[in-house]
Amino acid sequence: MRKVIALTGGGTAGHVVPNIALVDALRQAGFDVHYIGAANSIESELSRDAGLTFHAISTGKLRRSLSPADTLKNLRDQFAFAKGIYDARRVMAALRPSLIFSKGGYVGVPVVLAARCLGIKSLIHESDITPGLANRLSFPFAARICVSFPETLARVPSGKGVLTGTPLRREIFGGDRQKGLRLAGFSDTLPVLMVVGGSSGSRVINETVRFALPELLADFQVLHMVGKGNLEKTAAPGYAQFEYLKSDLPHVLAASDIVISRAGANAIQEFLALRKPALLIPLSKTSRGDQVQNAESFLRHGYANVLREEDLTPSQLAAQARDLYSTRQVYIEKMSRAKQSNGRDETIKLILSSVQ
Repeated sequence: MRKVIALTGGGTAGHVVPNIALVDALRQAGFDVHYIGAANSIESELSRDAGLTFHAISTGKLRRSLSPADTLKNLRDQFAFAKGIYDARRVMAALRPSLIFSKGGYVGVPVVLAARCLGIKSLIHESDITPGLANRLSFPFAARICVSFPETLARVPSGKGVLTGTPLRREIFGGDRQKGLRLAGFSDTLPVLMVVGGSSGSRVINETVRFALPELLADFQVLHMVGKGNLEKTAAPGYAQFEYLKSDLPHVLAASDIVISRAGANAIQEFLALRKPALLIPLSKTSRGDQVQNAESFLRHGYANVLREEDLTPSQLAAQARDLYSTRQVYIEKMSRAKQSNGRDETIKLILSSVQ
């Protein structure tokens, strides 16, 4: 019997990449995999790159601001949202999927609502500790809710939460340390410190690392992911800069002994799965605050140390990096016991049990 599953979720790569990580395993399990999302979006681009049939629907966004401009946009988007439910229902009436898997973002809400109208079961995944508004709107209509952090179980409807971890792409586990060292021009003489400021880079982290280089290079080789357009003419033995790495990222991760990073949910779940001790510098609470909560969870469980952006100085960065490296085995042992480190396999198991 033909089995169809429809993935949804979008707006950012963080909502899409975990979905794409499930595709190969779903196909091996006999599913015909489709993607439902917004036209001309990150999800349309990434899902088509993965060879999926993409179905575009209308979507809107709820803005919390009460300004006249945002109020007008909210009124306009109510019509887009209603049309999105109609579009999603039309798509699913034709596909008749066995299951909807939603990763969140506003595009997922009309899909989950339309699935409920058609009697199609939905699973939802939440990456952050505190669920976003789009997922909270969808929770009443979901059969189960997958979460990446134990703390999130208390924030979802009772009886629905399942600690699965985040689905991670298979390629991330295929890194070759020697290839990573060659790519950076490094040797085996000193440990490798990898610095990541997010996909677009972090100005404050980049500047602090560059000021701290004399101290850092006494103890480490530094592999610095600066973000697009942020390369500088900083030449020093044992220091390598990259704007962004895609296919080679698993190799430089394999070559890295410790990591300094922002605290985005997908990135830190990769560090956990790969047993990479990390010093996390989350975006401050002036943002949504999810990175602060993510980092505090990893600190509580012993998977990482945390340096607040407000306390970030070159000397603090260098001192914390040295301390992290000297105690790295403690972190590795705790990470090896984490229940949510194999999110891809756990999520696939839940999907398969949900369609039987």
